[in-house]
Amino acid sequence: MSSDSSVLPNSGHPQRQALPALTLGAIGVVYGDIGTSPLYTVKEIFLPATGVALNPANLIGAVSVIIWALMLVVTLKYVILILRADNRGEGGGLALTALAAKAVGTGKPRLHKGLLLLGVFGATLFYGDSIITPAITVMGAVEGLEVITPAFKPYVLPIALGVLLALFMVQRWGTHAMGKVFGPVITLWFVLLGVIGVIHIQTQPQVLAALNPLHAWEFLIARGWYVFAAVGAIVLALTGAEALYADMGHFGAKPIRLAWTTLVFPALALNYMGQGALLIGDPSAIENPFYRLFPESLMLPVVVLAALAAVIASQAVISGAYSMTKQAIQLGFLPRMTVRYTSASEVGQIYIPVVNWALLLGVVAAVLLFGSSSALAGAYGIAVTMTMLITTLLTFFVVRHGWRLPAPVANSATLFFLAVDLLLVAGCAIKFVDGGWFPLAFALGLFLVMSTWSRGRALLMGSIRRDGLELQPFLENLSGAETHRAMRTAVYAVANPDTVPQALLHNLKHNQVLHETNVIMTVVFHDRPWVPEDERIVLQELAPSFWCVSLHFGFMDQPDVPKALALCADKGLHISAFETSYFLSRETVVPTPGEGMVQWRERLFAAMSRNAGGVAEFFCLPDNAVVELGTRVQI
Repeated sequence: MSSDSSVLPNSGHPQRQALPALTLGAIGVVYGDIGTSPLYTVKEIFLPATGVALNPANLIGAVSVIIWALMLVVTLKYVILILRADNRGEGGGLALTALAAKAVGTGKPRLHKGLLLLGVFGATLFYGDSIITPAITVMGAVEGLEVITPAFKPYVLPIALGVLLALFMVQRWGTHAMGKVFGPVITLWFVLLGVIGVIHIQTQPQVLAALNPLHAWEFLIARGWYVFAAVGAIVLALTGAEALYADMGHFGAKPIRLAWTTLVFPALALNYMGQGALLIGDPSAIENPFYRLFPESLMLPVVVLAALAAVIASQAVISGAYSMTKQAIQLGFLPRMTVRYTSASEVGQIYIPVVNWALLLGVVAAVLLFGSSSALAGAYGIAVTMTMLITTLLTFFVVRHGWRLPAPVANSATLFFLAVDLLLVAGCAIKFVDGGWFPLAFALGLFLVMSTWSRGRALLMGSIRRDGLELQPFLENLSGAETHRAMRTAVYAVANPDTVPQALLHNLKHNQVLHETNVIMTVVFHDRPWVPEDERIVLQELAPSFWCVSLHFGFMDQPDVPKALALCADKGLHISAFETSYFLSRETVVPTPGEGMVQWRERLFAAMSRNAGGVAEFFCLPDNAVVELGTRVQI
């Protein structure tokens, strides 16, 4: 995600700015998605498929459900409770997963593994949301042109595709320039939502009855079995709630809470009541109640502002997908990919080309497949609500085992939120055939890829450990041998520091040479976001001229190996940047029958391993100092 933060010299963690600046940034980045929900939510509630008749009682009841859903799900669940579950300042699905897994400990391996897989599935659902959000928000905004004149209707789809293509094309340059206008534009958007809402509420003040939760209850009870259809539309008002937690690391909990309570929630509530008031007085406005709030003279500027808000909302989930991918790579659930840092001072601003183009293809496919915001609404919601459900489950283990709250408190709170989440999931599930399958199929496919990669890496490491030579006995036998020494430092990057690196064996066998200084290096990624520099390295002398160095990074750190190795000088090992060679092993995976995974999954892992990004680029190694050697490993 984009952030306006500087970097602490010893930790790499973003340093907090003043509260007003952080609050403005949070309004721009965190609330873009949920802030564009008024574009289409009310219209979807009163479609014929939901069975909700357009009359004053139902309008007040539906608006009441929206307001109280925002109160319960966003305010109570996310703002008050889940923002407290920070993983050393970071939030998001994978950060919460790591926190929950740590809370239950390793004493329950099945539960530990189950939580990790549950969290990974939740992360894959976020990618599904990252495809649908840009499609529906941009389409919903551009459809305002149809309200100006029906003559624009044939151009809505091409204009939306053009906006989306431009959005993904500019990602490579980072979001720094756009980030400066995010906060002011979205702030203006929310002020506009609230002001126009107040204007229409004055015409039909009875809509203020929606603030009474009894009207929400009566509306839901009156629906009978059709309540799920109504809830499936109402849930559109909640999309984007996960962003509050995902962006906590960039802004902090306090600015996010302040932005929600002082501006975002009041503006949304006023706008939804304003749309209700408009429809009470003019039911024909249901064709597009949001844009019909405005006089014709303001229509074009509002469409432009809505398009800007939609782009910003889309940018938030796109940047979130980059951040999620980086975390998944460093936690071992995805192969290495090229990660470009687009800002020297803002650590959260990254660009991953593979993810960018994959998302673009998915978004274009969604727009062409569904063709309108109403059709996309059928696909929207199921991934979001299932992510909310998984968040509730993971939070229980943090609350109960991490915070050690009494069982009655943890159980009752979890059951309450589970009941709300299950109702939302059920409401979206009935839209499965109408498009809900799209993000779900994408998420399941990605989950298969991520779980295959994680399992394959475990099998690969097991095979290397089983077939490799033990390092310590090897060094003891080597101590008495006379071998020619190259007057340089050799750094051998290995996954298992207890076995002899293949590159070291090749040097001895084929070149009959050892280096003056030999470093057996492993890189360890932790389930916490940041590792400070004073904990970056663990150094051990194994034998004369042989050292073992373990480099430790968090899942949000940039794994700059040369920079980290420079820290060894303080502990007695000087590694000159100009006299060091890095020996890397590139494993060629050979699928074999037997234990492990089924053959097609082993072949999938082998293909991913062949196409994984280079180790040198990922660890910021200098190109002219890298020697790669290939080895074949059976799994």
